[in-house]
Amino acid sequence: MIEACREIQQFLAGKSYQDLVTDRMLRLALERELEIIGGAANRVSSEFQALHPEIPWARIVAQRNVISHEYGDIKLEWVWRVATERVPELITLLEPLIPPAPRDGG
Repeated sequence: MIEACREIQQFLAGKSYQDLVTDRMLRLALERELEIIGGAANRVSSEFQALHPEIPWARIVAQRNVISHEYGDIKLEWVWRVATERVPELITLLEPLIPPAPRDGG
């Protein structure tokens, strides 16, 4: 999930809402990463979700379903808001849950 969030941030670096409106590839890339985030959230165990109610699991999955099934009805304002506001919030919530990388014993 966090990798897809970071991809979104990289895709948006230096971009504006107008770029999203005019750049179909950017829009499709953001939509795909949001689908990936929702799919990953859907696979998180209910036990883990219960331990971390600060993460809006159901909303994340619901957003994925909108992207996957609404096709041409996806509002660009919604994609922009999720990508620029919700994704950074999600990164902040997920980062403490990621175990530290193993240290090199060498």
